Amino acid sequence: MLQEGEFERVGSSSTRRVDVRVIAATHVDLETAVAEERFRADLYYRLSVFPVTLPPLRERPEDIPRLVWHFIDRHQAMLPQRITSVPPEVMEALQQHDWPGNVRELENVIERAMIRTADSTLQLDHPLRFGPRRAGSPGPANNSDRLDDVQRSHIDRVLRECGGRINGAGNAAVRLGIHPNTLRFRIKKLGLARSARQAGAPVVTSAGRPA
Repeated sequence: MLQEGEFERVGSSSTRRVDVRVIAATHVDLETAVAEERFRADLYYRLSVFPVTLPPLRERPEDIPRLVWHFIDRHQAMLPQRITSVPPEVMEALQQHDWPGNVRELENVIERAMIRTADSTLQLDHPLRFGPRRAGSPGPANNSDRLDDVQRSHIDRVLRECGGRINGAGNAAVRLGIHPNTLRFRIKKLGLARSARQAGAPVVTSAGRPA
């Protein structure tokens, strides 16, 4: 058994010992899949020794400026001109985009913009807007069009309706269509802990334990 560090070659009866660690990656929310019986619970708990969650790019817009300059530096050597500046409105458009294709989509957009830019100031070859809303996501619940305000209002409402419960079928993470750890990250970033506490719901810390 690989779990015991042992295996047998095909056609051989001798047991060999190995010292390995299996790294598994997926874009599927396995906790939700287990709750909905779409993924074997025993296999999930065998794999979930040290889970590492990487939030999608739309959940971490603060990382976009550094990624933009990383991709500029990466592709600069292959182009005749050098990009020395990115206008604030261009960076804002990049940070507001939904990025359904994640980091690879961002890299493609930057490379295409560099090809089309004639001088040292990066310009997008077409306007970027908020990506299409995921199914079931509501529009703005208040007069603010800022992405953080829209997310804060929606997440706050779902948390209250779920009694502050994040994990499990029918609870906040499943209803929002995101990984529980991503939701905990957004709760902390958007400052929703106080709101949940005022509603009488259990406040969940970033470690996933009731406060």
